[in-house]
Amino acid sequence: MPTQPKLTRFNQNVLSKYQIYNSIFVTLPFDTVTRTGTLLPLFQATCEKGFANQDDPTTIVETFFKKYQARRSPESQINLLFRFIQYIERQVVLFDAIEDAAFPVVNNMDGIGTLRSLKESASKNNKLDLLRRYLEEFKVRIVLTAHPTQFYPGSVLGIITDLTQATRDNDLVKINNLLAQLGKTPFYKHKKPSPYDEAVSLIWYLENVFYKSFGSIYDYIQQNIFDGKHIENDIINIGFWPGGDRDGNPFVTPEITLKVASRLRATVIKNYYRDARRLRRKLTFEGIEHRIVALETELWKIITNKKSSLTVEHFASEMNAIKDIIVDKHQSLYFNEVNSLINKIHLFGFHFANLDIRQDSRKHNQFFNDMVNASIKNGDAIFPENYYNLTEREQIKILSEIKGRIDLSIVKDEDTLKALETMKAIKTIQDKNGEKAANRYIISNNQTTLNVMQLFAMLKLVAFHDKLTIDIGPLFETITDLENAPAIMKELYTNPEYAVHLKTRGNKQTIMLGFSDGTKDGGYLMANWAIYKAKENLTRVSRAHGITVIFFDGRGGPPARGGGKTHNFYASLGPTIEDKEVQLTIQGQTISSNFGTLDSSQYNLEQLISSGIHNSFNNSDLSMLHENRDVITDLSERSYKAYSDFKAHPKFIPYLEHMSTLKYYAKTNIGSRPSKRGKAEGLVFEDLRAIPFVGSWSQLKQNVPGFFGVGTALKHYEDTGEFEKVQNLFKTSDFFKTLIENSMMSLSKSFFDLTRYMAEDPDYGEFWKIIYNEYETSKLLILKLTGYKELMQEEPAGKASIAVRESIVLPLLTIQQYALKKIQELEKEGVKTDDEQLRIYASMVTRSLFGNINASRNSA
Repeated sequence: MPTQPKLTRFNQNVLSKYQIYNSIFVTLPFDTVTRTGTLLPLFQATCEKGFANQDDPTTIVETFFKKYQARRSPESQINLLFRFIQYIERQVVLFDAIEDAAFPVVNNMDGIGTLRSLKESASKNNKLDLLRRYLEEFKVRIVLTAHPTQFYPGSVLGIITDLTQATRDNDLVKINNLLAQLGKTPFYKHKKPSPYDEAVSLIWYLENVFYKSFGSIYDYIQQNIFDGKHIENDIINIGFWPGGDRDGNPFVTPEITLKVASRLRATVIKNYYRDARRLRRKLTFEGIEHRIVALETELWKIITNKKSSLTVEHFASEMNAIKDIIVDKHQSLYFNEVNSLINKIHLFGFHFANLDIRQDSRKHNQFFNDMVNASIKNGDAIFPENYYNLTEREQIKILSEIKGRIDLSIVKDEDTLKALETMKAIKTIQDKNGEKAANRYIISNNQTTLNVMQLFAMLKLVAFHDKLTIDIGPLFETITDLENAPAIMKELYTNPEYAVHLKTRGNKQTIMLGFSDGTKDGGYLMANWAIYKAKENLTRVSRAHGITVIFFDGRGGPPARGGGKTHNFYASLGPTIEDKEVQLTIQGQTISSNFGTLDSSQYNLEQLISSGIHNSFNNSDLSMLHENRDVITDLSERSYKAYSDFKAHPKFIPYLEHMSTLKYYAKTNIGSRPSKRGKAEGLVFEDLRAIPFVGSWSQLKQNVPGFFGVGTALKHYEDTGEFEKVQNLFKTSDFFKTLIENSMMSLSKSFFDLTRYMAEDPDYGEFWKIIYNEYETSKLLILKLTGYKELMQEEPAGKASIAVRESIVLPLLTIQQYALKKIQELEKEGVKTDDEQLRIYASMVTRSLFGNINASRNSA
């Protein structure tokens, strides 16, 4: 029987099931408000009809109550709106679970981009040896961050997991019980999580998903591509930021960092113990049983905090000895299970994930100066007394050759002490869990060579006196920083002492690009093109100095910001960009949506591996054509001008502050970090964090970061009769094609009818029209550019998933806008902030954030 189209599979296995189970869900009697489940579809229909008639959200809500619930008191109306929010939050969970359950049916698990497909393609083209050579060096690292773009508490994530399995099994009794449980489980967090809480919730994925999916991928590669031979390279690994990311988060202390590393170690050993315990029941052979029992006993000692001498090296060597005996004397019985555990030890060691430390260069500068002043005052002779009178070049020379030790007791500033203690904590973690446990330090907002050398010196003076076993990764974020990056790296590569350090690190240099502030600073097209050019220039300067550069992408950079397929982005890069490793941050709902189940985790990891290898296997040259470079540069500059003018508009910040949900993000208690960087009373653009910034546009259904400036740039080519130039760019550049496809997803998730009423607002009407006109222009010209009749025409299943999710949350968005409008009216009347009515509507806005963000999971 031929495989049905992806859209058909989606409709049959996701949409139909959702409609059936949702009909059960809305009839469950959860609360004292009668007929809530029956009223919600009526409210949904009122919203759809109202927006089609271009009514505003207030009119829609009032129409609903007048038509269906005329006898309700105002208080009862408010209660019903809150009940609707609760229901819709849970409908999103139900849809998530059904979509997760159907993942292996909707997606072809052996299709293009999977390892099986890659292996078959390599075999067919006589490139299997080339594939092996490549996999001996190539790595993929997904780095989990605590950046809060998801609102599900752990209890709800557990229900999603169980509901996914029950849906897959079509177990109606279990589904019914889980839906009832879901109805009674609170979504709201009454207090912010600590950084340790965030770490624990993400370690759940390591323990329950990645341990298995990474292991099975590695097993497959070893068995099917390397014919069972040992591979020295680990190929896939996990980076981890919760507990190590200090940038803008004063709550991440050295104690938290140590505690998180300890939890990671304990968790992976717990997983090894479970595997060893299962193997003990099978390995009942002479010469083996006592060895596996001894290992199980030692692992249990570690778990229960008893003294154990077991090292990861001894664990691995014992398992290999057991494997050899099985092969020699026991006909390889249970060979695969033993080998699989050996592979997991190779992948995860006693550290499980690579814990990164991150801090802002401006903070480092402050800590460094405190340390220098304390050292000079103490008469240590580590720094010359005239240090601050020296030129930057002279300072860099001193920092390069620095020797000695800083006694932390001379440092009096509490923040400086915490920062330096964190550097000592890295060394402690390496000593206990192995070097891989914590061996990278990211400097965000890196602007100069001095920024790198200050950290270089601090690490040596405080913790790594003999040998610096840690990589320093500068993060270049803004457009200006991206342009300056190659010159900074050249200075570092030609610094004799830094070059010696790199040699001890295998002549590899990690550089992170355009994380949070790339798109926020430069707009969609410019941020992406600036990063692409920076990668080319950094590749050139690195190769010239014999350095392999490893690019580490933030989700704020090219792989995301417009939504879209990350692996398409990596597969679109040409030979002018180093591609020995793929590294990117994964955050919030992206973790649960792309990697939350064994199926989705395995599929998306395989896609990343294949996309990274794609460039080396591609017979066609992916280099950017010269004429294309001119066109994309011009497009980016025009887009940047449009975005910069928009950003500089006097209404830009006030609009976000008064018309969006920006200020409510801090009240959701989803992340441990403060919601803005600075301490200024008013809102300053530079202090805006990327996630509330992007999230606020998403809640408005305006999605500015994914398209603004694209339409204006394309319009110039239409107006001058040169539109075929951009059409040719789209046809001949995979990179540009990927950008446009990602932008299409942002446009398709925009819904301006929701906020059309703002066009009449005396303060913000004109500003709203600027956004709407750019949306219309971008949509129209992207369709003309692609030749599509509708957005996302080439991704019907993805488009259908978005359409269902947008439909589910439409009433939620309507309620949110209704509440925001009520708040504005009350504030204009001079109502005090502690007024009960104002508090209720503010609570309504905050609660409505949850379902809207969670429903956006396929923007990942």
